[in-house]
Amino acid sequence: MTTQRAAPPFSLRGIAVPAFGPGLLFSLGEGAILPVVALTARDLGASVAAAALIVTLIGLGSWFFNLPASLITLKFGEKWSIAGAAAAGALALTAAGLSPLVPDGVWLLAAAMVVVGMAASVFSLARQKYLTEAVPVRYRARALSTLGGVSRIGIFLGPFIGAGVMQLAGISGAYWVGVAAMLAAAAIALTIQELAPADTAGSHSGPAPTLRSVGSSHAGVFLTVGFGILLLSALRASRQVVIPLWADHLGMDATQASLIYGLSGAVDMLVFYPAGKLMDRKGRLWVALPATVIMGIALMLIPLTSGFLGLTLVAMLVGFGNGISSGLVMTLGADFSPEHGRGQFLGLWRFIADAGATGGPVLLSGVTALASLGMGVRATGLLGFAAAAVFAVTIPRLRHRRNY
Repeated sequence: MTTQRAAPPFSLRGIAVPAFGPGLLFSLGEGAILPVVALTARDLGASVAAAALIVTLIGLGSWFFNLPASLITLKFGEKWSIAGAAAAGALALTAAGLSPLVPDGVWLLAAAMVVVGMAASVFSLARQKYLTEAVPVRYRARALSTLGGVSRIGIFLGPFIGAGVMQLAGISGAYWVGVAAMLAAAAIALTIQELAPADTAGSHSGPAPTLRSVGSSHAGVFLTVGFGILLLSALRASRQVVIPLWADHLGMDATQASLIYGLSGAVDMLVFYPAGKLMDRKGRLWVALPATVIMGIALMLIPLTSGFLGLTLVAMLVGFGNGISSGLVMTLGADFSPEHGRGQFLGLWRFIADAGATGGPVLLSGVTALASLGMGVRATGLLGFAAAAVFAVTIPRLRHRRNY
């Protein structure tokens, strides 16, 4: 009589390179080019407003392509969608790097940024769907928090590597760093093991899910927990604008503002894994509530600061709140996503999150224009308390809807 050997226990380390390597490299490529896109546009003759718009095209391309991204991922699978998106991003950055060499290169640069955003949308959705299905539920939050964490590490390191290469190759050097990083991400993605299709013919009967049918059948989740996600995303995006603006308001120079922002980002990167572990062991609410309340309080404190030390301490508190929320949006999306129609659900989920990320800075700008920067920052802080209230009510109430 022969006995079967028990399967080895699951370990995140065992899938670390294929699961997290592409995300780290893709984000590093994005981080390398983000500081120089506006400068490139200005060198090509764009006005300040047009240069700012070209930077915004990355986010807009990602936001509006979330729904098509879900269909692409379903058609080609996670592995090829991740690899293809990284390759498309590398091609777009090649075009951006060559834009100073062509007539009216500003239009080529703008088109390249749209494609980068579209590629990021496919890349992010495919890797989220892959980890949702490849990782056991008891490790889900840790996996997705780590995914969010390595992306932040890439964004943090990218500008430093780009700056080093620019010393040798000029401003276009940042784009070549991005190209190399995204091509490496595509190469590593090809080592990802294909997942067995979740929806086999014998496991589900009925019509194939569509964006409309999934949106309709899960409208309750999108209108409740999804609203909390929208508020959280708006809060996160606003904090990136608030810190440098308040530093400028206090009369600090660019070096001081960058140092404060960097220290906030450093704290952000240190806490993502413990937060994921807490979510797996205690539940999502144990992170959702403290993260949103801490960021809300910290942003409300920013207008009370009057110097470098005060703003640095508050910015680090903002970074801590944001850091413990790493992966929260993806984890909740995975929790509530149906097994049949998961790709469509995640596309809609990411569309909502990106809408919040776009709307947060708009709210800050609008209140600042009508009142003052201090009032705009306080209004942004209120988003944290609103998100906490939504999560406190909706996550426990809809607990039975999770697929674990």
